[in-house]
Amino acid sequence: MIEEEGVIVEIAGENAKVAILRKSACESCAAAGACHPQDANKSFLEAANPLKAVKGQKVVVVLAPQVYLKASIILYGIPMVALVSGAIIAKKLSIHYFGEANSDLWAFLTGMGFMIVSFVFIRMYNTKVEKTQKYKPVIVEILG
Repeated sequence: MIEEEGVIVEIAGENAKVAILRKSACESCAAAGACHPQDANKSFLEAANPLKAVKGQKVVVVLAPQVYLKASIILYGIPMVALVSGAIIAKKLSIHYFGEANSDLWAFLTGMGFMIVSFVFIRMYNTKVEKTQKYKPVIVEILG
């Protein structure tokens, strides 16, 4: 489980906006600026609040690793497969019908087109999933 501690800054129905405090491991990490772009000390996330924690309480937020892995595959894997498969299909069809001339250009353009279409489908899937609690982190403990 990916576990973080934070403080609730806002409640919205069944969800809570949690300010995640940076850990000491973040200070030595080269990607710390990418993880925490808004504030040098805090980042925010929306979490399911089944414990009915209130604003100002310190909580433990958990994200299941399989959810993190699945989201990474959806966001990075699907567009990459679309890009490569689109390029391969276009290259073969271009060579078969038009010869070698401009086959690389057709492969590039078609691969990029497939990738853009995959991002459109991922965005549509994301708007559907945002309405559920499927990928949301969950508050599992109220501290202090």
